[in-house]
Amino acid sequence: MKKKIIIAAALFATALVLAGAGFYILNRAGFSFLPFIESIAAREAADNESTLPVEDPLPDETISVPLDDEEDAINIEETDSDKPKAEKPEPVRIPNPYKEKFLENEDMVGWLTLKDSPIDCPVMWTPENEEKYLHMDFNGNYSVGGCLLLDTDSALDPLTTNLIIHGHNMGNGTMFGTLSKFESEEYMEKHKFFHLHTKDYDHRYKVMAVFRSKVFYVSDECFKYYKFFEAKDEKEFEDFYKNVKEMSLYDTGVEAKYGDKFLTLSTCSYHTQNGRFVVVCKEIDPGDYYEAFENE
Repeated sequence: MKKKIIIAAALFATALVLAGAGFYILNRAGFSFLPFIESIAAREAADNESTLPVEDPLPDETISVPLDDEEDAINIEETDSDKPKAEKPEPVRIPNPYKEKFLENEDMVGWLTLKDSPIDCPVMWTPENEEKYLHMDFNGNYSVGGCLLLDTDSALDPLTTNLIIHGHNMGNGTMFGTLSKFESEEYMEKHKFFHLHTKDYDHRYKVMAVFRSKVFYVSDECFKYYKFFEAKDEKEFEDFYKNVKEMSLYDTGVEAKYGDKFLTLSTCSYHTQNGRFVVVCKEIDPGDYYEAFENE
């Protein structure tokens, strides 16, 4: 037994010596085992990688565009944050068609028009005396119909969320004597757009809701359209918007979102005591911008 161990040890030692001599000779001859070792490692890595779950690559900022020719084969790597923000161009201003009227009476804050209707009137605003033009015309003379009145709690500068204009329901069709025609959806379809021409520009409005209401007692706890002027938050805005849409005699298809501006036109109605007929419009893109007056 002892003899066998000695023989095995001698054989092992001889193998080590021969192996070392072989490595030495091959190394001297310029042979390298590194490519062989790297090949084995790469093959093992590939085998392991195929068994791992593949995750979707993160999206990059490259914009894919259809290529019509070779010149279009350019990688566009411009992110939104890198793009220069286009400045809003200064609007082209034109002379105000109502300039002379504004200069003639400083109480006038606008001119309201509705195409193909008698509504083509000055709008007066006198916060110190809201009934000044109730029975007085533009020139200061007595008039049963008076003028259209912008509610004293409304304002154009800064613009409140809701502008309320009051006008008499005149039997001869003047002032808001034809406003009740909006009870007809067919009429509305032909008269969708109101224009309020102020000193600055043409405010354009589209009819959003049409309904009947009344002036309630102070103690009545209900929706009072004539009490809404400025939305302090989104909740107040939604309360007004939801109520006028629900009360509307028909669906105009016009919707609004928080931040939009309204124009409310109100006149007397005789369906009930202290009745009112109301048309609420939403402001849309402005029309013409007007040049400032020389004396401003």
